[in-house]
Amino acid sequence: MELEAQWWTGQLAADIHQALRYKELKLPSYKGQSPQLHLRRYFADLIAIVSNRFRLCPAARHLAVYLLDLFMDRYDISTQQLHVVALSCLLLASKFEEKEDSVPKLEQLNSLGCMTNMNLVLTKQNLLHMELLLLETFQWNLCLPTAAHFIDYYLSIAVHETDLHDGWPMVCLEKTKLYMAKYADYFLEVSLQDHEFLNYAPSLVATACVASSRIILRLSPTWPTRLHHLTAYSWDFLVPCIERLLIAHDNDVKEANKQKGQQAQSAQHAVFQPPAPSAQQANAQQHVPQYLQAHQSSLQYHHPASQQQSCQQILSSTHTASYPLQTCPAALQTSAQARGHVQTGAAMSLAVPLEVKPCISVSYNRTYQVNGRYSCITPCFER
Repeated sequence: MELEAQWWTGQLAADIHQALRYKELKLPSYKGQSPQLHLRRYFADLIAIVSNRFRLCPAARHLAVYLLDLFMDRYDISTQQLHVVALSCLLLASKFEEKEDSVPKLEQLNSLGCMTNMNLVLTKQNLLHMELLLLETFQWNLCLPTAAHFIDYYLSIAVHETDLHDGWPMVCLEKTKLYMAKYADYFLEVSLQDHEFLNYAPSLVATACVASSRIILRLSPTWPTRLHHLTAYSWDFLVPCIERLLIAHDNDVKEANKQKGQQAQSAQHAVFQPPAPSAQQANAQQHVPQYLQAHQSSLQYHHPASQQQSCQQILSSTHTASYPLQTCPAALQTSAQARGHVQTGAAMSLAVPLEVKPCISVSYNRTYQVNGRYSCITPCFER
């Protein structure tokens, strides 16, 4: 969208925000009926990784995922062709949101590991054909607001000097704003992970990201009057989306603690692993009594499994995927997601087996009391 840089700080901020809110009322409907819906997470992560690789803005990334969602919702697409569709959506979104110098080139896209592993080569003719098909599907209208278009406007007043942290005045306002921006970006990427967030208006998702960040940072009041007036969303209206974001955050914390525990355990085994015996030691072991050799394994040092820590913060501007993208180079280890029928050729399975794990577990047995104090706090955050 042709918006001035940092438009949310200008005199026309309120008018631009009102225009975006009006446009979101006319967004196409999403039904979640794609036969390839189980692959949505993979291709949303693919778009996020490629966009990070070329340093595209969040608005371009979110628009690309939204275009893919709508397109998959209307057509039945083979797995191989979905790679072309996903990259075409990213190209269209970058052309719409970025400057010309930032738009990825055709040669750069063909050099991606996901393309070489799938034996796919984008040609200029095929790419133009796919872009025309996408534009005709959306009736040449790419002015589709996403949560990324609203988040900066809401962050401009997300933290105020009158806010309290754990009931006490804040010592460093700028540091609190930095933490708020980090967490808001994180929750914004979380919203890309699950197509269920498309059931909410983009402005509501952006508002819920700010509210969730205030809960994590233990700022009070949780939903001040100034944010209520700016966003036009009451607290009760935000609760369902906030709970979904916080559950995803809790699952990420558990996964991070699990991986940290595994790394610590493997590091302990690496430190205490006995060295290989020398030739003299090997010769001496031949004279060891047999009953000692039989019980030699029980005499080795055993390390207790490291206990899982309670709760740690995830302070990252990107969101870690539930499974790795093995079809992309290792240098592109970042993440984020997408959803939505053109059947071109026989369906082809991915080169990497995917274990589809929804970001929000249905069997999760904990209900967040968002009206109270969120239990998973940021230990390194200081007032």
